Amino acid sequence: MSATGLRRAVRESVSGLPREFWWLWTSTLVNRMGAFVATFMALYLTLDRGYSATYAGLVAALHGLGGVVSSLVAGVMADRLGRRPTMLVAQVSTALSVALLGFMEHPVAIAGVAFLVGMASNASRPAVQAMMADIVKPTDRVRAFSLNYWAINLGFAISSTGAGFLAEYSYRAGFLIEAAMTLVCAVVVFVKLPESRPERTVQQKADEAGVGLGTVLRDGRFMSVVGLSFLVALIFQQGYVALPVAMGTDGFSSSDFGTAIAVNGVLIVALQIPVTRFIEHRDPRRLLVVSSLLAGYGFGLTAFAGSLGVYVLTVCVWTLAEIVNSPIQTGLVVRLSPVHGRGRYQGMYTMSWAVAALAAPLLGGYVIDRFGSAWLWGACAVIGMVAAAGYWLLMRGLPADAEPEVEQVSVPEGGAAAKAGEVAPAA
Repeated sequence: MSATGLRRAVRESVSGLPREFWWLWTSTLVNRMGAFVATFMALYLTLDRGYSATYAGLVAALHGLGGVVSSLVAGVMADRLGRRPTMLVAQVSTALSVALLGFMEHPVAIAGVAFLVGMASNASRPAVQAMMADIVKPTDRVRAFSLNYWAINLGFAISSTGAGFLAEYSYRAGFLIEAAMTLVCAVVVFVKLPESRPERTVQQKADEAGVGLGTVLRDGRFMSVVGLSFLVALIFQQGYVALPVAMGTDGFSSSDFGTAIAVNGVLIVALQIPVTRFIEHRDPRRLLVVSSLLAGYGFGLTAFAGSLGVYVLTVCVWTLAEIVNSPIQTGLVVRLSPVHGRGRYQGMYTMSWAVAALAAPLLGGYVIDRFGSAWLWGACAVIGMVAAAGYWLLMRGLPADAEPEVEQVSVPEGGAAAKAGEVAPAA
């Protein structure tokens, strides 16, 4: 592609989105660039503090459990209090708890604060996704979710590199820098992002009062999506849990695993935007089926890996599935959510990934210890096929061209577009 064509492609990928989206995108990028603690927590506890690997695993599990608990609570807050207040509470709480964690000495205190960090750091996700659905018009949502996912992975790539240098200098500095950057995100939200929750009539307020967690749980189609999302997330999580164990068993070093898993981040940063341009207006039903199969078969191929090159190839396959699945599935969640219940629905969807992150280490470790890694990779292939079949059955009754109406958005501060689809210059 020529330089002119590349510039045009980039311009078309980022044009037409409201200014508020770009401030939200910036907040996401800054937040992920400062996410040092999750990267070096295990090393901090085992190498710097001298705790056992078992204790480090317990702390990681408590951190994940905090995310599971906060998913539902934050979803309710996003609907009742608003997206902006929920994000502010979550980000300020994250900053304070992360900074506090860096000064904890007693193992019980470390475990307890790690649980609080997990709760606070996961609490902003339902509000972010709900706000994105509020301010971006339906035809642009897949592209917006894709750009946000790209920012998450770009920020993670930067923070992973920075975490290594910080760990050599001072672990505590990593805690404090992450706290400071999270506060920067809170400032961006406070200064630049008005509340986006759609204005409600008296009837809509009455309808909203009837949208509780029970309503979400009784929504059979949506809960099927949550269940399928859990299956897909369970597959993807093996890349960070079972894959390093399997590679170590096969005689590969930690640097070999680092090389293989780095391909995941590089491909997402390089391909997320062009792939999204290709899939943006294609049938989401087929894309979800194909991405589930690619995820399952990508990990299934790991059973035949005997060299670093083959491991890298398998990472390429399931990374492509991740690139396709993430924006399409998030868009489907928005599509199935009532306007005034988006926070609760996004919270339930977020919880599926949090539970998968908690369950994957336990299930993956058990299967490898009891049956061997080949059985785990075969199970991933089967789970991928089950998820693909589930999406195919679930989506048959969903019209391909059905889109929600553009909602009116309340902007009390008076500085943003009055409609979700109104275009404003990018920040």
